[in-house]
Amino acid sequence: MVQEMLNLDKNKVKRARTAAYKIATNIQKEIDLHTTTTVERTVARLFGIDDVDSQEVPLPNVVVDQVEEAEELDKGIAFWLGNAMVYHDLTAQEVAEEVGKGNINLTNLPLQDGAEVKKVVDKAAREMTDLIKNNRKERTELKERLGEGPKPQLYVIVATGNIYEDAEQAKSAARQGADIVAVIRTTGQSLLDYVPYGATTEGFGGTYATQENFRIMREALDEVGEEVGRYIQLVNYCSGLCMPEIAAMGAFERLDMMLNDAMYGILFRDINMKRTFIDQYFSRLINAYAGVIINTGEDNYLTTADAYEEAHTVLASDFINEQMALKAGLKEEQLGLGHAFEMDPDMKNGFLYEIAQAQMLRQIFPNSPLKYMPPTKYMTGDVFKGHLQDAMFNLASVITGQGIQLLGMLTEAIHTPFLHDRALSIENAQYIMNNACDLGNEIEFKEDGIIQNRANEVLINVVNLLEDIENKGLKETISEGTFAGVKRTEEGGKGVEGVIKKGPDYYNPFLEIMSNELK
Repeated sequence: MVQEMLNLDKNKVKRARTAAYKIATNIQKEIDLHTTTTVERTVARLFGIDDVDSQEVPLPNVVVDQVEEAEELDKGIAFWLGNAMVYHDLTAQEVAEEVGKGNINLTNLPLQDGAEVKKVVDKAAREMTDLIKNNRKERTELKERLGEGPKPQLYVIVATGNIYEDAEQAKSAARQGADIVAVIRTTGQSLLDYVPYGATTEGFGGTYATQENFRIMREALDEVGEEVGRYIQLVNYCSGLCMPEIAAMGAFERLDMMLNDAMYGILFRDINMKRTFIDQYFSRLINAYAGVIINTGEDNYLTTADAYEEAHTVLASDFINEQMALKAGLKEEQLGLGHAFEMDPDMKNGFLYEIAQAQMLRQIFPNSPLKYMPPTKYMTGDVFKGHLQDAMFNLASVITGQGIQLLGMLTEAIHTPFLHDRALSIENAQYIMNNACDLGNEIEFKEDGIIQNRANEVLINVVNLLEDIENKGLKETISEGTFAGVKRTEEGGKGVEGVIKKGPDYYNPFLEIMSNELK
């Protein structure tokens, strides 16, 4: 039960949510008319197509590129794969391998009976979605048997660039008390229009999001989970030009959380907005079906914008992310909506303003776990002050009942965390969250005090902003630089050439199966 410590105007909350719903509905109308090259590669992956050809090109790219070059992708890759499966009596993987060897041209094959093609495609799709459902069931059984850490759950990152070293560091973190481990992705992967293959041993600033890396980490966390007696959750990045492909890999390897934001790629990676909106929808549909909790990226806004002045944009984005996620079939319990402790530490009463913001999100999204991000912008390399800033962040979290706590590192702004940095950070959080465990249940905020007034001020700004976006449209709002001060145009950005209008006979069996079962 969420403590109602703020006297928020429920009518204003309703107005904000209604405006966000209309904004998301308008975007969804365009999403439903289009597909993208990565959505089609995802369909290929969901059929089980994996591996690379002799030129190291991933087979999902090989088959989709061939059909795209023939300008026949508006039917969807499922049709062309199914047609080849019927004609040659092969599996989807076998078809892809033959395409990779140059032995099959998918669009040159004689067209088979449409009903037979659909029957074969649907059967194969059902077998693969059953695999994902089994993974979800296994996660539930493991959580019931092993249990989970208390909330806020302690979330740490590993980022060595070698997946085998990441696995060892992740196990150490779990033994120290971490509940959730994220593997940082290597620099630049978000702009690759393909997913690398195999295990990463020499990443830059992290490792590639690959299915093999996911498998290695899942195995390591399952192993240490049995040792420490609680289920350890695995996180990776479902973002960039291959959002839905990474979601599919995460579903097959039982990832538990994925960073997945409706606007992050547009704002911070300059990926075309139409491409991003279409890709995020299919990726979230897969996340929903796989039982994955998404983490949205509003914390990033505050790295380029002022946390006090722009607090309302964070909450507005949370409302929009919520509505777009619900349209993709995610439940409120799967929404790790983001926010961050980025108030200037030299600001008078900055902690009170931060409490107002964190509590407001907690009350407005009572059923969502929320992901609370630590201070980074004002971390200077002074490890003593940094450790204290992280302690204030942990205190704000325990007072306001956050769900997912990405722990701050005292060495932020100096280097990637060492094992002992992570251990000190976990000790810091455990001390405060135990020692002040029920503080939020024991206090009330003064009527017309600083916290109450600040929350209501931000809420009024959110309502005004969302109703303005509803009138002018989300794409126009983004082009004006409203979020994070970043301007993007509708036709600009990377990946726009991969947006394809669906033909009248377009078919994606996974879209139908998943969306129907999630209703």
